[in-house]
Amino acid sequence: MEEIELYLEEAQEQMGKTLTHVGIELAKIRAGKANPAMLDGIQVSYYGAMSPLNQISSITSQDARTLFIKPWEKGLIQEIEKAIMMANIGLTPQNDGNQVIINIPMLTEERRKQLVKQASQECEQGKVSIRSIRKDTNEQLKKIKGVSED
Repeated sequence: MEEIELYLEEAQEQMGKTLTHVGIELAKIRAGKANPAMLDGIQVSYYGAMSPLNQISSITSQDARTLFIKPWEKGLIQEIEKAIMMANIGLTPQNDGNQVIINIPMLTEERRKQLVKQASQECEQGKVSIRSIRKDTNEQLKKIKGVSED
């Protein structure tokens, strides 16, 4: 019985991680409102090492259409702009000498369709992962002797 409980706890933990991951990925999708989470995952070259953007700067949103990125060191402004352009997330950075400014454009119908497709793909990947975890757990439980199908 203890072995069964361990398999079930492990499966629950894996499913929880999957749901958390899907939530994080969905938060990255730009839905028309400026959100600092949109820039999560962008890596910037900082003294030769790649560092997450949110660890070398302050990212704020003062309104629904603008993100402000204030680096801890002014010399990083060019590197931040370059990293955002290389990330290919459809945003064009500008700078005023002290910070990087990103204006979020209005969504076009085509872009909205792309976002819906991207969100659907993320959700489908989460569903596939959950199914896989469930299948593996069921197979493990069937191997344990004395367990009924229920």
